Amino acid sequence: MDSPKTIKITDPRVAQTKAEHFCAYQERSQQEVRDKLYDWGLWPDAVEQIISQLIEGNFLNEDRFAKAYTKGKFSQKAWGKIKIKQGLKLKKVPDVLIKKALQTIDIDDYAVALTKILEKKAATLTEKNAIKRRYKLQQYAMGRGYETDLIADILKNSEL
Repeated sequence: MDSPKTIKITDPRVAQTKAEHFCAYQERSQQEVRDKLYDWGLWPDAVEQIISQLIEGNFLNEDRFAKAYTKGKFSQKAWGKIKIKQGLKLKKVPDVLIKKALQTIDIDDYAVALTKILEKKAATLTEKNAIKRRYKLQQYAMGRGYETDLIADILKNSEL
């Protein structure tokens, strides 16, 4: 099977327009846009110029992206803060913005989400041994990106 042909764009104005559409469709990190522009075959100086124009035109905003990413991953996928932070780091978002975005998650909603995840997983476990069951629940929640101390508190205070 043939691999899909990548689009090569040599004109920076055409790339600028396409990049604006790319950013307008959904929030993007600077790194995602940078990678896309390089995929299109643009030179580094043109890429950086387009990125700066996108920032000036408010098509690209790292703070807005970090908050949207955090909100989406928490509310849609119920990811914990650790996993969200890793995802943002992979997108090369600055640590200051990551910290700011993670603060937008409500602490009470966070605990409720973790409790729901643990309850849902507990319903599927067939393990009878309480210690092994607790360990499996803890590992599952850690895999979803939740903090160990919060998991332990919720497991201790609930009948899972």
